[in-house]
Amino acid sequence: MEFTVYLAGEIHSSWREEIKQQAKQMDLPLSFVGPMENHDRSDFVGEEILGGQPDKILRDEAASAINNLRTELLMKKSDLVVALFGEKYKQWNTAMDASTALAMNKPVILIRPEELHHPLKELSNKANVTCTTIEQATKVLSYIFESK
Repeated sequence: MEFTVYLAGEIHSSWREEIKQQAKQMDLPLSFVGPMENHDRSDFVGEEILGGQPDKILRDEAASAINNLRTELLMKKSDLVVALFGEKYKQWNTAMDASTALAMNKPVILIRPEELHHPLKELSNKANVTCTTIEQATKVLSYIFESK
């Protein structure tokens, strides 16, 4: 049995590669999907597809519509969502993706540093599992496949 995992979270660091590598080392039957990781492509996809927009707000709106469609479709096809809240970047998209996953009744593993416990307490309470490291999240994924 193979599961598809949606990796929600910031696109500026290599955390997705870390979790993919750890899953591969554990020989877990997982495939991974997630948001567009090319930041410029994500920001300008609306104009690339729909044409130039008259201002930055409408440029963002056009890109958001296409990015939201991508997220919705990939998340619907996923069996589980891992949402990472890091320390460095603003996490608005991660919060939206984790909330969307919960609204879709998708199981959610939340990764967040201890210092973000308080601002994420309600979201953490709704998630199936809350971890503080990528390694912990990967171990949770591994446990799903254990039989003894």
